[in-house]
Amino acid sequence: MEIALCKWGFLFLLCLGLSFSIGFSVEGLHGNSRDGTEVQLRSVSGNKYVSADNGGGGAVSVDRDVPLAWETFRLWRVSESTFQFRTSGGQFLTCGGDGDNVTAVAELPSDTETFYLERNNNQIHIKLKTGMYLQASNANQLTADYPGTPGWDDNAATFELIIMSNNLHGDYQFANGYGRDKAEEVYKNHRNNFITVEDFNFLYRHGINTVRIPVGWWIAYDPNPPPPFIGGSLQALDNAFSWAQEYNIKCIIDLHAAPGSQNGMEHSSSRDGTTGWPTSSDYISQSLNAIDFLASRYAQHPSLLGIELLNEPSAALVPLDTLTSYYKQGYKIVRKYSSTAYVIFCQRIGNADPLELYQANLGDTNTVIDLHYYNLFDAFFANMSSIDNIQYIYKSRGTQLQSLNGANGPLIIDLYKNAGEWVNEWNVNGSQTDYQDYGRAQLEVYNAASFGWAYWTLKNDRKHWDFEWNVVHHVGEVGVMRCFLDWHSASTSSMVCRVANCRNLELNTCSLEMWDEN
Repeated sequence: MEIALCKWGFLFLLCLGLSFSIGFSVEGLHGNSRDGTEVQLRSVSGNKYVSADNGGGGAVSVDRDVPLAWETFRLWRVSESTFQFRTSGGQFLTCGGDGDNVTAVAELPSDTETFYLERNNNQIHIKLKTGMYLQASNANQLTADYPGTPGWDDNAATFELIIMSNNLHGDYQFANGYGRDKAEEVYKNHRNNFITVEDFNFLYRHGINTVRIPVGWWIAYDPNPPPPFIGGSLQALDNAFSWAQEYNIKCIIDLHAAPGSQNGMEHSSSRDGTTGWPTSSDYISQSLNAIDFLASRYAQHPSLLGIELLNEPSAALVPLDTLTSYYKQGYKIVRKYSSTAYVIFCQRIGNADPLELYQANLGDTNTVIDLHYYNLFDAFFANMSSIDNIQYIYKSRGTQLQSLNGANGPLIIDLYKNAGEWVNEWNVNGSQTDYQDYGRAQLEVYNAASFGWAYWTLKNDRKHWDFEWNVVHHVGEVGVMRCFLDWHSASTSSMVCRVANCRNLELNTCSLEMWDEN
């Protein structure tokens, strides 16, 4: 057996119109009320909260003293001054016309679920398209019958708007918040300047020879994706492949955002923090169409290494049988176009058995299980010391990787990030030496992965998330990666290469619309 030494590292190019957070402020209600903002409405005159009874599906009252889930609504932004209100149960507030009561029975929003908002600091008036204002009636109902035009005094048509959360900063919020013209301008500038061919030069010089590039499902419709998404992501992906080929770098395409969202997070382009993908056959079909589009377009490109069928499906919300059915169909689609490209199956995030995908018989050749480990966003790690964090890496993660590598099943690609892939950050206010020790521990343990690992991200305003900063400051010795390729003789005179212990540094460049968390 001939052993050839090569440099093989993964970095994460968060690409193509995904989770685009450049610190924008969407103009509109309070200057920042975008899709997914959670709000509560309190009647100024009665000091009672608007409530969707039973969380939605029926009447709307204005009679609650203490606001909880039934009194919390998610905004869907239609324009700077028009919004829809989604209940905790998923229905929308609706009003048929002047004089009607507001109810929460609509499953999908249209004109009768769209309300015009006037604001005065933290107070609002809500009116219909006809111009009629809503008010808290004497019977504690929300009705469209306020006489005349309300002022900002103590009247039944004035409500206090309380913003409970405003955490989503993904592509949907960005594009729909700015509006098409402004969003196109900002996206174009970002794509042209944030990641360039010089970044691939940097990766090549530091031994990174693979990048993972997440894309949104709407890339299959580029250059005219469905609203509010902005075209141009396909050209950005083409550029990345061209630059990768120039520097002999491989690419993994990752479907990071599926229609309806597979995990409710901003980087999956959830509109309001909900997860609709697993319950919609249309959404799953659209996802498979996107895989077909990507596989057919790039299967023969010399820089393609593999396609990841879905990033971070939620264990709590995506049933395993739904996911494995999708994965099996996606595997067949990729194999229509390539017999060698790796097909990567991401483990469900949350409370899921790491072995569950091993037993699913997802595909026969060149398949990879993608596990996501991190010491963040979990209360378990909240009070751990630096030493405890490091020991957990060695004892728990190391033991698990050894066990999985010995199991019968696909290769493992261990991608550890802020909402997935690993990062040299934790809940410890440590010194640079602590960070170096922590990074070193992760590198030592994650090298046991039989396919590799990945780092999030190439560039970031937070220094420990920034691969370039880590390289320059020698934190965790994240630098030149090496791997061995085992070469095996095939039945013919050709040679077949199997990836054997490659360390994959994943590079998050915001959506080639690239990820920037300023």
